[in-house]
Amino acid sequence: MPLKSSTTDTSSLGAQLRRELEGEVLFDAFSRGRYSTDASVYQIQPVGVVVPRSRQDVLAAIQIAAEHGVPILPRGAGTSQCGQTVGEALVIDASKFLCEVRSFQPPARTISVDPGIVLDELNRFLKPHGLFFPVDVSTASRATIGGMAGNNSVGARSLHYGHMVDNVIGIQAVLADGELLDCRPRDAVQSDRGNGSGSDRLAVLTDRMRKLYARNAEEIDRRFPKVQRNVAGYNINRLGRKELNLADLLVGSEGTLAWFQEIELALQPIPAHKVLGICHFPTFRAAMESVQHIIKLNPAATELIDRTVLDLAADIPAFSSTLRSFIRGTPAAVLLVEFAGDDLGVQLRNLDRLDELMGDLGLPGSVLRAESAALQARVWSLRKAALNIVMSMKGDGKPISFVEDCAVPLENLADYTQRLTDVFSRHGTTGTWYAHAGAGCLHVRPILNLKQDSDIANWRSIAAEAHAMVREYKGTHSGEHGDGLVRSEFLEPILGTKIVSAFREVKDSFDPDGRFNPGKIIDPPRMDERSILRFSDRYKPLQTKEALDWSAWGGFHRATEMCNNNGACRKAVGGVMCPSFRVTQDEKHVTRGRANSLRLALTGQLPAEALTSNELYETMDLCVGCKACKRECPTGVDVYRMKLEFLSAYRKRRGLPWRDRIIAFLPRYAPWAARFAPLANTVNLGVAGRFLRATLLGFTAERPLPAWRRRVFHGADGRAGEGPEVVLLVDTFNTYFEPETASAALNVLNAAGYRVVTPGAVRGGRPLCCGRTFLNAGLVEEARTEARRVIETLRPYVERGVPVVGLEPSCLLTLRDEFAAMMPGAETAELADRAMLFEEFLAAEHQAGRLKLPLKALAQKRLLLHGHCHQKAFDQVPSIEEVLRLIPGTEVELIESGCCGMAGSFGYETEHYESSMKMAELDLLPQVRKADGNTLIVADGTSCRTQIKHGSGRDALHVARVLDLALDSG
Repeated sequence: MPLKSSTTDTSSLGAQLRRELEGEVLFDAFSRGRYSTDASVYQIQPVGVVVPRSRQDVLAAIQIAAEHGVPILPRGAGTSQCGQTVGEALVIDASKFLCEVRSFQPPARTISVDPGIVLDELNRFLKPHGLFFPVDVSTASRATIGGMAGNNSVGARSLHYGHMVDNVIGIQAVLADGELLDCRPRDAVQSDRGNGSGSDRLAVLTDRMRKLYARNAEEIDRRFPKVQRNVAGYNINRLGRKELNLADLLVGSEGTLAWFQEIELALQPIPAHKVLGICHFPTFRAAMESVQHIIKLNPAATELIDRTVLDLAADIPAFSSTLRSFIRGTPAAVLLVEFAGDDLGVQLRNLDRLDELMGDLGLPGSVLRAESAALQARVWSLRKAALNIVMSMKGDGKPISFVEDCAVPLENLADYTQRLTDVFSRHGTTGTWYAHAGAGCLHVRPILNLKQDSDIANWRSIAAEAHAMVREYKGTHSGEHGDGLVRSEFLEPILGTKIVSAFREVKDSFDPDGRFNPGKIIDPPRMDERSILRFSDRYKPLQTKEALDWSAWGGFHRATEMCNNNGACRKAVGGVMCPSFRVTQDEKHVTRGRANSLRLALTGQLPAEALTSNELYETMDLCVGCKACKRECPTGVDVYRMKLEFLSAYRKRRGLPWRDRIIAFLPRYAPWAARFAPLANTVNLGVAGRFLRATLLGFTAERPLPAWRRRVFHGADGRAGEGPEVVLLVDTFNTYFEPETASAALNVLNAAGYRVVTPGAVRGGRPLCCGRTFLNAGLVEEARTEARRVIETLRPYVERGVPVVGLEPSCLLTLRDEFAAMMPGAETAELADRAMLFEEFLAAEHQAGRLKLPLKALAQKRLLLHGHCHQKAFDQVPSIEEVLRLIPGTEVELIESGCCGMAGSFGYETEHYESSMKMAELDLLPQVRKADGNTLIVADGTSCRTQIKHGSGRDALHVARVLDLALDSG
């Protein structure tokens, strides 16, 4: 059954939009499916999607939609927790093209920006000027300013800087009829005429809003919550200010009043110094009771993380090491208390006062001081991810967002949290607690299974009891994440009929025909209306035969459900994820878009045979298998494994093209190609070779293919040491294309005294293969055959506890990852425990005091290191750094880079060459080009070295070759 869809004639609407817009117009089922969800529990298919290239595109789209009677839904990154950014409307996505700085006034500390600019990008622009935008939401790496304004976002440091509405100076807004309003502060006695475009309309609206406030001032004062955080409804409480600013109403309007064309922001100077006190508590209640006392120290932020979040984070590779750096023992909860200012001495004394206070509260020595910027950054990265760490729970029961940002006065916080926990218990569930303790706004998500009618009933019942408590404590049910579909229906019970009537007057004044984002704030559906839920009656998992093991998730379709659309994969910098999105900025080519496409296909919500369709192949095509999502996605979405499952089904239906067969079976024919290397290498010779590669084989003419070597690596040659035994597992590429790397590794291990054996090397017959080339082609059975050979050959060594050391990250780490997906069981697990990267093994031996490696200084003192994506995914880059620093006098510098873009055969393929080079140009190649001739480039990945050579002309070496150069033969 298809997704819930509109009765609008989408074909004529789409055709007109394509004729009159320069931007992208997306009306296909896959695109509308990808835009049917946000980070809430809701799913509504839009009429279509427009990705405008210009302001003119936006104006045209709004006009055309009005002609067709279609609503408009403004959208940024689509990370709403409450369903604000889904609806049966024409979605206008500002995040790809409308992301420029329009004007910047450093002396005045103001900036005007497009709605699609991302907060982190904005702050990177501002940092050289000593300024920043202070509404620091946890989704700063992907949250757009337009989305933040629409939501009236807050952030961890709202105690000091306030809400979004406190930091927006003005908004240029486009109404549903195309009229432009310049909304900014206006004095009560100021003339409402002659103020440029839209002045008459602006005058009328200004006058109407003043009168609205005058009629409702007493009720507003009586009913609006007196808490530090409240974003419920429209901000009519601000209409009584002397300088009335209609932008105050637009902020927090959730796209229901107008399109934000340009937003003017107030900036703040970056504090010179920050310090962080991490307070450990033996009970959750003790943490809650302490907040009202800690807040008197005037911290910039006071944030909570509870035990559940800490336990979940410990199982996520990206956060486990961070936890070890700041958690002592097993606290029930921790509070992150930050002090900031220009005088470091003052901030350090504030930490002393915090330590004294905790002692007075009966918890002496419970504060860990984080004074270094690096440690603070790691701690805050985990706190910012807490919202989605809780979603990493596997299974149908998920922590659900609906009462998570209720806010109450601080003196009631401990009682409120205890009573709400009791409510959860009565309904047979539990909740996780984290976030803004200092503002009395704690996020909590009870675990519910919204596939079951009983838990949908519990959902509403818990909401009703929580809201009753909020009214009792004179708090708010919407302290940060807005109203959307999940909370709008409760505005009247919380605020009263008269206030909601005033909200309706605001809506009717700005948008009389109800064109902007209907169903939010005014006239909402029930929060639990089944037809708009992600797991509605149309959610019907298909019966599929799975090629890989998905038992940990309860099936392939449940693995795709792990994506809650939090959008961490949309970040532009910091980490590897997601390289294809970074170069395309398309929802289609981001981790979230792929997981959603697969989920919809697997549950019968896309056209028939979608699971093996060319449309889904195009969606998965630019996934380069970097595994960044496996490490960096807070909910653990592993799109590369999903791609392998998809490719297996796709190839069974559609077969394997000749070029992919050449790539997949390379390990099988490699011994023969090496024997006839001169003939095999003719594809790289001159114009004829370029023609052959491009026209007959499907490989780009822009770069040569790897050159076969006749003198290949044959294995250990009898120079074994007398020390412990080590298996050196040499992959196909280092055997046949770069045998000098394998020889260097053998030299280094021998020099360190290890007795090296090379089972399955050329000397013993066809070399062992991890099967990755087969996996990348979707040939899971062929890969499984190779995996069995590896397991059987290495069994005697594994049983004796001999380390299995590999050189190529993508190959060796297959033994620790994909082997378990193909052949789960004890033997696979035992091999995974023994399998180590070359540098990982040496680092472990060094830490154990067993490594005796004679090294001398190199002529090149500076080593510039690029980490392979899979080394990053398995947190092995520190091992390379540690081993390289064993070389005397060496300075090791890590390139902060994402994927190199080569990704095995990806960068050789004609249709992927351009994307490959764009990925390399994001981070890697610019840094390599800056390196002088006295710098040695280090990269362990064969693909990485190839890309560096092709893109910069510089040679890069495997760590084994660097160590070999540094061996002290004397």
